[in-house]
Amino acid sequence: MPLPESQARMSYDLIVLGAGIVGLAHALEGTRRGLKVLVIDRDHRCVGASIRNFGFITVTGQPAGDTWRRARVSRDIWVDVAAKAGIPIEHRGLWMLAHRPRAATVLEAFMKTPMAHGNRLLDADQAAREAPELRLDEAQVVMHSPHEVRVESRSAIPRLAAWLAEHHGVHFLWGEAVLEVDAPQVRTAERVLRADRIVICPGTELNGVGRESLAPMNLKLTRLQMLRVRPQPGFRLSAAVMSDLSLVRYGGYAALPEAQALRAQLDQEEAPSLEAGIHLIVVQSADGSLVIGDSHHTFETPDPFASEAVDALILAHAHKALRLTQATVVERWTGIYPTGAATDCVIAAPNQQTRVVVVTSGTGASTGFGIAKEVFHAW
Repeated sequence: MPLPESQARMSYDLIVLGAGIVGLAHALEGTRRGLKVLVIDRDHRCVGASIRNFGFITVTGQPAGDTWRRARVSRDIWVDVAAKAGIPIEHRGLWMLAHRPRAATVLEAFMKTPMAHGNRLLDADQAAREAPELRLDEAQVVMHSPHEVRVESRSAIPRLAAWLAEHHGVHFLWGEAVLEVDAPQVRTAERVLRADRIVICPGTELNGVGRESLAPMNLKLTRLQMLRVRPQPGFRLSAAVMSDLSLVRYGGYAALPEAQALRAQLDQEEAPSLEAGIHLIVVQSADGSLVIGDSHHTFETPDPFASEAVDALILAHAHKALRLTQATVVERWTGIYPTGAATDCVIAAPNQQTRVVVVTSGTGASTGFGIAKEVFHAW
């Protein structure tokens, strides 16, 4: 819902800066609390990290504590919102392949934690019967999680914004930069607005109006590389796929003592992939194409140039995990998200009326709705 010209100076209960998933999550939570909400974004549509990812709402493997709890809450909200907003869930669940005995040991240890509730550990023969798309000749064990859901980010985020406008009365100001926040006022390039509450969700814009709150965190930006691949006709994924490298990257696994031995082995056997920050995730879209990634390189200002060698490593891991006889790359892109904080999310309160919220772990799609609930609950 565009902002009516006659309302250019009106007051709101809540103004949200940023129309990525974290901003939209706060807008939704605001409407659920009966607030009149305005969302402002400098771009004419969402083009940032929120649409440049897998759309994979990951629960299993998230770090224990806040992140895992927020992911569980967010998954449930995604399922509810997707049904109401007409956002298709492309597939559900996760296959985690352990190719090395030490990786299998990590999964066996993880299965003893409360975070593995509802998961199953299968041997290769059992997994082959349920998921013939997996390449299991080198697999030791396979863990299946039923908890994950996958949406198509590039269509789900715009649809979520449209649904908030159409069914919840959220106003949107697109293509308008915010120049100053001095609660209760928000000054854009074209107007001055007022709100009882202001939530700044700057995403990768670390030097904008939230800079003063974020500067002590010394955040940087991590660039990732991803690909869309056309597999052979008829190839279907029954769930998302990960493998050994994810077990030393995702905190829910990597924090286990058993992960140390796996990391030492991977340092010897997968040094180029670890140096590029690669861990495998594969998901599937409605048209049958696969989204495959990703890598991680950290900068103060990210280099815009992607590496073909990194893409080749990512694809090699995909071929090891999946029975692909064809894998034609049809799209390549880079994403960027903030990193560097001691926690997976920064929630700053520069004053009583303002909150600055930044996900610093690349888990915005997985945790954003849960974060928003906590922000309002504590406000």
